Amino acid sequence: MSPPLIELKAVTRTYAAGGAPLTMLREVSLTIASGEFVAIMGASGSGKSTLMNIIGCLDKPTSGSYAIRGIDIASLNGDALAALRRVTFGFIFQRYNLMFDLSAVENAEVPAIYRGMAKTRRETRASELLRELGLGDRLRHYPGQLSGGQQQRVSIARALMNGSPVILADEPTGALDSKGGKEVMAILKKLHGLGHTIILVTHDSDIAGYARRIIRIADGRITSDEPQQEGAADNPVEIRETTGDA
Repeated sequence: MSPPLIELKAVTRTYAAGGAPLTMLREVSLTIASGEFVAIMGASGSGKSTLMNIIGCLDKPTSGSYAIRGIDIASLNGDALAALRRVTFGFIFQRYNLMFDLSAVENAEVPAIYRGMAKTRRETRASELLRELGLGDRLRHYPGQLSGGQQQRVSIARALMNGSPVILADEPTGALDSKGGKEVMAILKKLHGLGHTIILVTHDSDIAGYARRIIRIADGRITSDEPQQEGAADNPVEIRETTGDA
């Protein structure tokens, strides 16, 4: 039997804060299988973003263990951990985190640069992803020339650039209006249907409602972990399955 995609055991994360330790996660144990659509839901300061950072290998537990497909991340050096993160996760952030001096295509290309993909190949792939996300007429536009929803679509293309099987979305609709938020969630649902594992952090119950499983966290502890029936209906968003070798 193969190991779960993601497995945390008694994970605690404590930060030094002006001499007084600040514990954001307290003995969190969690398993996520490949192909799930999970929402991690909690108020500001609940520990949900800390949990997301640990899952995405952007941070490490103070105690406890975290394994990806059975590989204990504590056993990896910095280069190996970066390589694992690069091929496993695509990140979508609330504020997009785009580089304002790069065009939409150039922003989407960034992960492939770190992977070592040839320039022509990565430009072709980034352009294809952006066209599939409805930005075919915005390829050479800079972030300042794009709406919030369009910028978030660029960040989704960036997350898909290396063919990462897991999409980590931290409050992906938090800076968008209702229409833009629904469009982004329709894209995430479509990606889930194509086989991606989606892990979504949100404080919004309507956004969490798109997921098939909701994990609630408060004061650094998981308070509930429940499956739910299929969430909000898909909007017609055309995205074809792609891989990093496309």
